[in-house]
Amino acid sequence: MSSSNASRLRGSAFTRWLERAPSPVFVAVAIVAAFSTYFAMYAFRKPFAAAKFEGEFFLGTAVGLKTAIVISQIIGYALSKYIGIKVCSEVTPARRAALLVTLIGIAQAALVLYGLLPNGWKVVAIFFNGVPLGMVWGLVVWYLEGRRTSEVLLTGLSLSYILASGVVKDFGRALMEGTVAVGWSKVPVIGGVIAGLVGTVGEGWMPAVAGFHFLPVFLVSVWILNQLPRPNAADVAARAEREPMKGADRMAFVRQFGLGLGPLCVAYFFLTAYRDFRDNYQVEIFNGLGYPYKDNKTIISRAETLVTFGVMGVLALLNLVKDNQKGLLAAFGIMTGGLILLGGSTLLLHLGWISGFWWMTLTGLGSYLAYVPYGSVLFERMMASTRAVGTAVFAIYLADAIGYTGSVGVQLYKDLAASSLSRFGFFTGFTWFMSVLGTVCLIASALYFAQRTDRESGR
Repeated sequence: MSSSNASRLRGSAFTRWLERAPSPVFVAVAIVAAFSTYFAMYAFRKPFAAAKFEGEFFLGTAVGLKTAIVISQIIGYALSKYIGIKVCSEVTPARRAALLVTLIGIAQAALVLYGLLPNGWKVVAIFFNGVPLGMVWGLVVWYLEGRRTSEVLLTGLSLSYILASGVVKDFGRALMEGTVAVGWSKVPVIGGVIAGLVGTVGEGWMPAVAGFHFLPVFLVSVWILNQLPRPNAADVAARAEREPMKGADRMAFVRQFGLGLGPLCVAYFFLTAYRDFRDNYQVEIFNGLGYPYKDNKTIISRAETLVTFGVMGVLALLNLVKDNQKGLLAAFGIMTGGLILLGGSTLLLHLGWISGFWWMTLTGLGSYLAYVPYGSVLFERMMASTRAVGTAVFAIYLADAIGYTGSVGVQLYKDLAASSLSRFGFFTGFTWFMSVLGTVCLIASALYFAQRTDRESGR
């Protein structure tokens, strides 16, 4: 009996119902579960970025305290990606849900420590917060890959961090002000275990309070996610069997596709840094554009909501491309278009044809159109078109490990080698650089895989 058949026989009543349900029903449940799981995870990762720590420096150095905290979490997150190459590639279905809950428990404990420690030592706590969180993405992707509807499912998952990043930062700012901002509305703070103990939520305790607010959402979402049935026979026929990959399998994959993966990883090295810089310093960049946060408290959520719907609309179209080789090239086309949009929107800003708000929205759209496929549809289509044995999670984590290493390097470069530039000024120059280099790398990789798939299909 195959593992997928065995899992269906052992599944819960809810799992068996999902197996019999029409495809749109299954897709809706899977998207809601995956989206909510990862959206809630962001409440343990990103609210701290809403704090400014203005005028404070790390242990008397020239590195700003916020920069040190951001870098420390990214280092932990990058380390998590390297660990995840093995852990997320090898994890069995029976262990995924328990591992997800364990990782979030560790991350939340680190946020409590973050609140307890003095400012100079918060970098230690935030590092341990980042270490478990980097593996959450791969564990969620495991539930969604290898299905005929994977593009739709993975796009729905990807939208979670685009929208969540802005929302949880606005949420964090609102916690410190006594209200919770969600999108365009405000509601009074009515929860928070620590909030009731420490009174006013300051920059130190705010991340832990935000995490406690979202913990119930995370637990319920993981339970639903874990009820999803495994890919059926038709899914396997269309997208290839997805199995855990041991060390030898991972090395064979790299040897087989290394020439195409190389340019992809170079582009992702800088793209992750670009996306992280924009994400962590949106408050400062908007301020440089003439949108002070005190007068524009939901501007990040508004911009990221528009980005979310834009990315969703474009990437969902990939599900219409049934041929896997064409789907892979279509993914490359979307990613390259996103990088060209970075340069185009920056030119429009300099010409005075668009406002700073629309520039930030378009740079978000362009960067996420290039970034999101790395963690979802690009490697899903690559596995399906090449019929390689294994899991897309490995390729995702290989790229992620390299990408977050780049993010650390760029953060340090800004404060140590380009300290005279404002966040806004640095981001503008980085946008031009990313547009040119990324476009060249993606075109090179697309040509490699186009030739590779043509040769293997005998065209």
